[in-house]
Amino acid sequence: MSSNISIKSFIHFNFLPPAMKVLYTLVLLVLGTGYIMAMAQIYTTHAGLDGKPGLSIEDIVIGYSGNKGATRLETALSGPMKGMLPDDERGAIVTWIHAGASNGEFDAKVKSIVDKRCLACHGGSNPHIPNLSGFDNVSKVVAKDTGMSIPTLIRVSHIHLFGLTFIFFITGSIFVHAYLRPVWFKCLVVGVPFIGILLDIASWYLTKIYQPFAWVVVVSGGFMGLSFAIQWLASVYQMWFYQLPVEIADKCGQLPSLGD
Repeated sequence: MSSNISIKSFIHFNFLPPAMKVLYTLVLLVLGTGYIMAMAQIYTTHAGLDGKPGLSIEDIVIGYSGNKGATRLETALSGPMKGMLPDDERGAIVTWIHAGASNGEFDAKVKSIVDKRCLACHGGSNPHIPNLSGFDNVSKVVAKDTGMSIPTLIRVSHIHLFGLTFIFFITGSIFVHAYLRPVWFKCLVVGVPFIGILLDIASWYLTKIYQPFAWVVVVSGGFMGLSFAIQWLASVYQMWFYQLPVEIADKCGQLPSLGD
């Protein structure tokens, strides 16, 4: 048997201790739930930035390169902040912006709305979101929408680079115990997410320069999601519901060779 075992061999889920399979399953359940929440967060952050329901490629473009026909505050009120205040109050703020965003009109018509609806989160305690306390601070977001700033992209990039790498390292480490043929496809499923991470994050910056790169953001994210789904489903299924073909299990015992 030893002659059939190489560094390319793997141990199938069938031969793992029950406690390890329970551990793997619970890890996958938590990561799967987290991935769904991440998709929901992406939707709520970007959907509607173009003023239309749902998530579109234009929303992705606006998120990273900005909305050339609106201010930052208008874009936020059309997108992620749309549900935070009634239509009439949102309309009053937009009307104030289009009328010149003067200090006097702010005090008369807008300040009370901002104080009531916005300052709970935008009062200045969180340095990563705009401070909307007072006319001077609000004026900073009543400016041309240029999308995410470079410092913001850098901050989000390093979080995603580390976080997504850890996630796909964990799911990949579990998935390698699955029996899947052809071998090149199994390797592809393991490797694609890491290429997708680099393409996705690079395209955030490139979209600010050339808007069609927003399609790379969407496509790379789609491949990451597809790979995650394949790894998750194959791992859970083969851990609890699948038996290796007899000829494979008998041929190499507990370590079926990848060349079989």
